[in-house]
Amino acid sequence: MTCISKPFNATVFHTHSSPFPQFPPRLHSNALYSHTFRSHAVPPLPQNQIIIGCGMTAVDFLATVDGYPKPDDKIRSTSSKVQGGGNAANALTCAARLGLKPKLISKVADDAQGKSILEELEADGVDTSFIVVSKGGSSTFSYVLVDTQTKTRTSIYTPGDPPLMPDDLSQSMLLSAFDGARLVYFDGMSIETALFVGREAARNNIPILAEAESPREGLDELLKLADFVVCSAKFPLAWTQAPSIPSALVSMLIRLPNIKFVIVTLGEDGCLMLERSTNDDVGVEEMNVESFLELLYKEKDDSLANPTCISSNGITGHAKAIMEAVRKFRSNGIGTVCGRFFIGTAEKIPDSELIDTTGAGDAFIGAIMYAICSNMVPEIMLPFAAKVAAAKCRALGARTGLPHRTDPCLASFLC
Repeated sequence: MTCISKPFNATVFHTHSSPFPQFPPRLHSNALYSHTFRSHAVPPLPQNQIIIGCGMTAVDFLATVDGYPKPDDKIRSTSSKVQGGGNAANALTCAARLGLKPKLISKVADDAQGKSILEELEADGVDTSFIVVSKGGSSTFSYVLVDTQTKTRTSIYTPGDPPLMPDDLSQSMLLSAFDGARLVYFDGMSIETALFVGREAARNNIPILAEAESPREGLDELLKLADFVVCSAKFPLAWTQAPSIPSALVSMLIRLPNIKFVIVTLGEDGCLMLERSTNDDVGVEEMNVESFLELLYKEKDDSLANPTCISSNGITGHAKAIMEAVRKFRSNGIGTVCGRFFIGTAEKIPDSELIDTTGAGDAFIGAIMYAICSNMVPEIMLPFAAKVAAAKCRALGARTGLPHRTDPCLASFLC
């Protein structure tokens, strides 16, 4: 059986191609894609730069401590910062600094925190005209403790009140937000409203990127609307009950026939991506997904500090022969799916430079949105997103370290 592709804005994917247009020419010919700095001028921005985010915006009260306190302890912070937060707001701030034109659908109260949220987003180039401001109530905020010894952070989240609801958004408002949009992103919060906006986006043929942190009521319906999914390390196993993450990704592509790729982020272990193939002919050779990933992980070079992407392209010897023939992955008891696997490695940040991981996943998603708008191939997209996330981790807070498009650390990806 051959998969039939559907229109993706102005791009139509043919039955023999990847959902990502290929760069002419290919930048690398090896299995492991690594990037080093090249001093070229920053290239033009994507033709369509407008994206929409729907989800949480907040204020983060951050403090660094030399060790997480025990019950009844009183400790002194070593540094502190008050900064904007929230998954969707952070991801769109990242995308704005990379050069996109984001619009945020969210809700704040008319309190001092709500005012600071709006001002900070506007200063970073995020369109706040679609953020609902309630009279009375309170804006979302979080207390974040960053442990400088363990390099971990603990967050205490207080949701805003009243929450964002479908009745807050008129159809004319949504149509105005959708005008010219290349992509709509949902962080999985305010799920009732996310479904309302997602269905309208689908009716307007706008591709959807959904984030999945943990299973929750209503998220299944949102995932069914999605074209792309980025999820946390714990989500695939919890949602599918599969025996392993690779098997869980196979299960996700089977259960969600519309999605073009799913990425699971693994923290310092990087990420794993399964991209659906449009070539699903019955003659394609099958291979057990666990066995395939074992071969792929053997190509990983742990000595490299910069983020890389590992795929079957360029692998030599017996492994090359096996991988080039494989397009259909089998997970026992789950089924088979036609596609390509990619391993994305994380940047190795020296301990002295690692400050705070708050919002690292949001930065990764912001970069993925830019990559989709730029039609980056996965071999470039995954190291690029890892580099952006690593830059964020070198400063306190979710936004302080987010790089701008002209940052030298991004030069090799944007040239």
